[in-house]
Amino acid sequence: MSHTEERMSASERRAAREAHLIASEKARDLSRELKINDFHGGIHPPENKHQSTGEPIGSIPLAADLIVPLNQHIGATAIPLVKLGDQVLKGQKIAEADGPVSCPVHAPSSGKVVAIEPMAVPHPSGMETDCIQIRTDGRDEWCALTPLENYAGCDHDELLERIRDCGIAGMGGAGFPTAVKLTPRGSAEIDTLIINGTECEPYITADDMLMRERAEEIIGGVEILAHLLDQPERVLIGIEDNKPEAIAAMKQAAEGTRFHVVVFPTKYPSGGEKQLIQILTGREVPNEGLPAHVGIVCQNVGTARAVYRAVRFGEPLISRVTTVVGESLSHQRNIEVPLGTPIRHILECHGLDRKKLQRIVIGGPMMGYTIADETAPVVKTTNCILAPTNKELPPPPPAQACIRCGLCAEVCPASLLPQQLYWYARAEDRDKLQAYNLFDCIECGACSYVCPSSIPLVQYYRAAKGDIREARAEKEKADRARERFEYRKLRMERAEQEKEAKRLERKKAAEEARKLREQNADSQEAQAARQEADVVAAALARVKAKQAAPEQVLARAQRTLTSAEHRVERMQQKLADADDTQRPQLEAQLKTAELKLKEARDKLAEAEKQVAAHPLEVSNREPAAKHAPEPSITGDKLAVAGASSSAASAAIEKARAAAAARASMSPEQKLTAEIEALKSRVEKASARLTKARSEDDPNTAAFESALAKLQEKLADKQRQAGEQD
Repeated sequence: MSHTEERMSASERRAAREAHLIASEKARDLSRELKINDFHGGIHPPENKHQSTGEPIGSIPLAADLIVPLNQHIGATAIPLVKLGDQVLKGQKIAEADGPVSCPVHAPSSGKVVAIEPMAVPHPSGMETDCIQIRTDGRDEWCALTPLENYAGCDHDELLERIRDCGIAGMGGAGFPTAVKLTPRGSAEIDTLIINGTECEPYITADDMLMRERAEEIIGGVEILAHLLDQPERVLIGIEDNKPEAIAAMKQAAEGTRFHVVVFPTKYPSGGEKQLIQILTGREVPNEGLPAHVGIVCQNVGTARAVYRAVRFGEPLISRVTTVVGESLSHQRNIEVPLGTPIRHILECHGLDRKKLQRIVIGGPMMGYTIADETAPVVKTTNCILAPTNKELPPPPPAQACIRCGLCAEVCPASLLPQQLYWYARAEDRDKLQAYNLFDCIECGACSYVCPSSIPLVQYYRAAKGDIREARAEKEKADRARERFEYRKLRMERAEQEKEAKRLERKKAAEEARKLREQNADSQEAQAARQEADVVAAALARVKAKQAAPEQVLARAQRTLTSAEHRVERMQQKLADADDTQRPQLEAQLKTAELKLKEARDKLAEAEKQVAAHPLEVSNREPAAKHAPEPSITGDKLAVAGASSSAASAAIEKARAAAAARASMSPEQKLTAEIEALKSRVEKASARLTKARSEDDPNTAAFESALAKLQEKLADKQRQAGEQD
């Protein structure tokens, strides 16, 4: 006898049995009215629910650190809105939903953000995921909330957004975002709303206790859900007949409404969504389909209560009722615990005896999973923490060979062939697995429960589903890549075709325009063209006449003479500074420059004669010359030109004498003379560079380069002299 049964008096037990009988009788009446159906298979494992229903829903002290995973739901992981060191309040949004199938995350209590990193979460794989760690401050201070008393007067989309913004997700199973479920895809017509209060899994009593103590809030949430679904024809609240207190509380809360509390016989797994739909309506959800495809929406009683508190009080989903049970605990009950509370903290608050503990199971013994890290937190879908002993939940024996007894097929609630699925899963035959409707398996564990060979069938099915999902994702990725490539190729081909068509159109248009111009050219256009040609010819004639004018010829001759004189002077200077190797070439260049100078003088003299022969024409053409007379060659200039010629002859004679003198020198004397000449040139180059630097001459860099070359040449000659010594 359990501790709860020991505390109950005989009269209390008798009253409970009578209440159970009354509830069962009423359930049979309602069953006849609503035509309760049955589903294939199912089992009746020991319920073990009395251990945790002996006292009201309790609470535990707030943990020092709360670990809030960013993904507590089906869909995309939420995006953090806080950073390290931020102070947060209870109910404050700390992560935003990423996409339509996602949920925001809120702070379960006030405190400081101390970590945002991957941490252990309750998951069959034991994986880590991104979490926000909050160090609580003990004040449990709420942020500002926005209550809504009259939801009926609120806009439909605004009401739905409030539910989405409060992070409400399914609390009975996979954690599907509630707002998405309330917006059926394809605008499906919903005629039935089913509220799931079945809770068929052994040991779990969270929904049972919630219905007993929070029935009014659940019914309030059901009213909101029905309002969002445009008041479906039927609203059914399904409860198994092993929960008489919950049935009585829900019926009392539903009085005066059109909601029906439907009681049906206990059988596992009647709490499965498809099985419950079949029980209450007789409809079957198609293979890999959704309840919305047959006009039904299912929600859990815990979800309905969360919707009520979100709409009525503006509270986000930051806590849930969780069953804490197992014979290794000294205290077994249901508690309302903040999300993010470490499981170790919960077990320690309930007197865990680690010597008795066999393992920690999240969920029930049929569909639950074992975790190894006790620091993993409670999340939105954590409905039970089971801490059994070896006697209570012994480890499964080693698997043996399948004896093909067929018991697994008899109990399968989805009418599958578990044995065939097992063989195909072992062979990794994905096509056969899908052909045998693997994804209709709800992983209830009924097949594993009755298997005499202790084969972990559900584990094989889970692994096969994961492989198929991964293969599908890879195929979809490859298909998208192929589609993008094909679309890009088609787009480029179309663009090229359009370009070619435009080129042909332009060519055709240009050809037609040319023909039109040729055909429509009239005499006026021809005359205008001739006049334009005459204007151009006249302008060219004026330019040529101007260029042939005596004063223009005289000016060009003067410029040519000046340029020739300057060139002769430069060549004379180069000849004076040149060595024996450069001298012959420079002498030839000087002769050429003198010839050009003589030609320039002749042209200037001829131009002066032309100007002298037409003085009146010159004065008429350039009246402005009174203030700026054209320069002319004077006797002084001719004298300078003659002097330049004499200086050139003298320079040539001097250079020849120096060459003759060097010819009689020995190699050592020639080298010495070259060194002295280079020294003199280095001194001149240094002086020129100093002057350029002082005047900030733009050619300073060129002078520096020339000096460096001379110094290098001088050093080379001095090295040769040293080698001769």
